[in-house]
Formats: sequence, structure tokens, C-alpha cells
Amino acid sequence: MSSHRSLRVAEAIREVVATAVLYEVADPRIHDVTVLRVEVSHDLRSATIFVSVMGAEDERNRAMKGLRSACGFLQARVAARLQTRFTPVLSFKLDDSVRKSVEMSRLIDQAVASDRNPDAASEEPAEDVDDEVGRPDDEAADDES
Repeated sequence: MSSHRSLRVAEAIREVVATAVLYEVADPRIHDVTVLRVEVSHDLRSATIFVSVMGAEDERNRAMKGLRSACGFLQARVAARLQTRFTPVLSFKLDDSVRKSVEMSRLIDQAVASDRNPDAASEEPAEDVDDEVGRPDDEAADDES
């Protein structure tokens, strides 16, 4: 279980890195990046920053390379904010949870739309069946006469 201090440090790192990525990093590879959460080790010497990058696979790879390249700059920003004896070593990890949730939402919307507007093939009745007996209508009519 994380201590109260490590949770505060993680939140401070998340704020600093998110703000720096939005406003201070000049690397053109880093765009459409969202800092989701930060996990800090128990000794506060390392921090894993989970980010979401929207776009194609090559754009995500470029953004991750840009983040690794800007790691020193971001670590200096974190050091200025935390003012602790040791500055955590930052590492970045791609988190696809947002991308997966957007895809899942799209699939749900697609399923709901297909339920509201079924295809023409599914609208055709398969066979006229008498509800009471479960036989076609013409056989049921023959039995009744």
C-alpha cells in the first residue's frame, strides 16, 4: 500500500509533467499526449509516468521517443517543484486504456444503431408459424377442418 507521502509526490509529478508537456516542451513529436497517472517507487527514487497518445501507431512511437528525449528537461522541472534530496528518475509508459475505452464506446454505439435499424435480410420472416402449435399455418388450418 502506498503511503500518503508517495501519493502526494506522485500527484505533484503528474501535475508538473502534464503542464510541462502542454506548455513548455518544444519538441514537435510530442503532441496529443495526456498524462494519466504516475506510480512512484517506495523509496521515491523512480517514477513511472503513464501517458495516452491519440493517433496512429507511428505517431504514438514518435511521441514516446520525444518524451524519452525530453526526460532530462522534465526531470529538472520535477526537481524544482519537489525540492527533495533525490529527484525521481522518470520513465514513460504508454497506457492504451483511453484508446480501448473509445473503441469500446464506438462498438457499443454501432451495436445500438444496428439494433434500431436492422438489415433488410434480418427483417424477412423465416416462416409463417402458428403460435399455439408451432406448425406452419396451412397445416394448422387442415387439422381444424
